Amino acid sequence: MFELRYRWLWVTASVVLVLGVIWGSLQTGLDFPAPAGFDKVEHFCTYLILALWFTGLFPRGRYWAVVGVLLLLGLSVEISQYLMHAGRMADPYDMAANTAGVALGIAMALIATGGWSLKVDAWLR
Repeated sequence: MFELRYRWLWVTASVVLVLGVIWGSLQTGLDFPAPAGFDKVEHFCTYLILALWFTGLFPRGRYWAVVGVLLLLGLSVEISQYLMHAGRMADPYDMAANTAGVALGIAMALIATGGWSLKVDAWLR
């Protein structure tokens, strides 16, 4: 992680973000009907946002770790959905959408958005 003055803020926000994704992926009480295939858009956008978030906090040399952890998160959620038997279904296409979101997020970080937290952290000072 970059040397950030408000590191505690970035770590806390990251934990809240990841826990929110896990909760949203595993909860069963608020499952609203969506148009066919729309859940793939949700998966894609969620993992795109996660990739953009974490590539803003870590230098380029650590992007491989960001990719690995995000893909492991997505796979863990899909396996958990399968094991829960509580109304959620594991779907390999969800994992494909997750992977595509991570890939676009990494590409965007390499082109323009990587390291954004340094600018925000400096602005907060």
